[in-house]
Amino acid sequence: MKLFQEKRQLPNGFHAHLEIVEHPGAVLIIPFLNRDTAILLRQYRPVIRKYIYEFPAGTLEKSESATACAKRELVEEIGFHAKKLKKLGTIYPVPGYSTEKIHIFRAWDLVKRKQDIQDDEIIRSKPVTRKDVQKLFRSGKIIDAKTLCALAFAGWI
Repeated sequence: MKLFQEKRQLPNGFHAHLEIVEHPGAVLIIPFLNRDTAILLRQYRPVIRKYIYEFPAGTLEKSESATACAKRELVEEIGFHAKKLKKLGTIYPVPGYSTEKIHIFRAWDLVKRKQDIQDDEIIRSKPVTRKDVQKLFRSGKIIDAKTLCALAFAGWI
């Protein structure tokens, strides 16, 4: 990632001073164990000093495709390989200051693999039904924007 400042002329002629975070992009994966059950993570996010619920996600490595990144992140974060993966859509989570683009995938036909959680990740996976997710959402326990968008793409909220 790179942070820089830039002056740009807007379509209305105004010259804006921007602070931009250049981001390589990322993926988020909704891993389905079966038609009615997905795997949600409870992950500690040190920047906000909280545990939050979210789906597996990660940053693209240099020259890595979004599909390859999604497959890698599934193994790393939940210890599953997906036989089937489908892209549901793309979002820009914070377009006011970042170029980050997140590719959202649905994964199914999961095969157990050895999990490879990184040292800076504090993660616990939790199988959830649509009803579980809706309860967590209504009670304000799902607050991660990319996860909320993924749930909308999947038709779960």
